[in-house]
Amino acid sequence: MTFLAAFEWDCDPQIFKIGVVALRWYGLLFATAFVLGFFLMRGIYRREGKKESDLDSLLTWMVVATIIGARLGHCLFYEPAYYLSHPEKIIAVWEGGLASHGGAIGILIALWLYTRTRPDQPYLWLLDRIVLPTALAGCFIRLGNFFNSEIVGVHTDRSWGVIFRRLHDPEPRHPAQLYESVCYLLVFFLLWAIYRSRGAATPRGRLLGLFLVLVFGARFAIEFVKKRQAAWGEDLPLSVGQLLSIPVFALGVYILARSRAPEATT
Repeated sequence: MTFLAAFEWDCDPQIFKIGVVALRWYGLLFATAFVLGFFLMRGIYRREGKKESDLDSLLTWMVVATIIGARLGHCLFYEPAYYLSHPEKIIAVWEGGLASHGGAIGILIALWLYTRTRPDQPYLWLLDRIVLPTALAGCFIRLGNFFNSEIVGVHTDRSWGVIFRRLHDPEPRHPAQLYESVCYLLVFFLLWAIYRSRGAATPRGRLLGLFLVLVFGARFAIEFVKKRQAAWGEDLPLSVGQLLSIPVFALGVYILARSRAPEATT
């Protein structure tokens, strides 16, 4: 079988290295996502009369929660046997391995703790707004995965297949990272359009519910063309990513169905 139209990808994940310090595309895109998210949230806080000084604390909570949650999620969801046998490797974030489901759990917990001392920023109110930069961050992070030639798709004979040279595999694969990146970007634009049109009058829970349904619905669908990441789940009818996405999707449907105008909430 020949793949005349396949695109060959052989990008060096590392942009440059000076001594022991190296800048990687993934790290640059990850940091860019948080910087853009900060400015996005600053605009929201200004629009709704919230204290901008709180954003420094909010950003710290978000960064720490994302890294810790995503790392623990990868270790426990995808490679539990290895990391339980080598617990010292759990902190080796530089070796790769972050899971979006774990990151989501970490963010939910961190924001709950953050809102305990800020009664003017209710938990659901904050979640409705934080999903905007989160969707954008998902887009950038999946682009980072593409630069790393990781989280690839299964083999395909489609004309848009990508040959990941760094995997030493001559056959094209679905660029699953790009599928997800585009989906998350579209989700961001939809949520942003809704928020811009209604602002503070956006029904409480509407943006969060849509985010969970659309993001994890897309994740569930794309998993069908993605190489399975958890070795222990190879024989399951659904991938681990799909199994984790189902309850989150259901939660999104529930929140969306119960979304109410702000004045109707407590």
